[in-house]
Amino acid sequence: MKKVCGSLKLELAQYREVAAFAQFGSDLDPATQALLNRGARLTEVLKQPQYTPLPIEKEILVIYAAVNGFCDRMPLDRISQYERIITVTNIFDQN
Repeated sequence: MKKVCGSLKLELAQYREVAAFAQFGSDLDPATQALLNRGARLTEVLKQPQYTPLPIEKEILVIYAAVNGFCDRMPLDRISQYERIITVTNIFDQN
């Protein structure tokens, strides 16, 4: 988990800092826009429904995908659907 989430804390901190300033300006360069998009997706990935946490192995998989850019082009409203698909998929079962 530590290896997968290594850059997560830094990326979220950068996102929050830039998001606070971006609300005042409308002209954003592509790098700033990419940072805002990635941060929004990382934030969405970390949300879980109350009383239904993901198992750790599936949580690691979802976070790995988000941190490494696999969710960058995914619409924000599809992130929770993506997590549900991973949750019901039994790729980790030994049977």
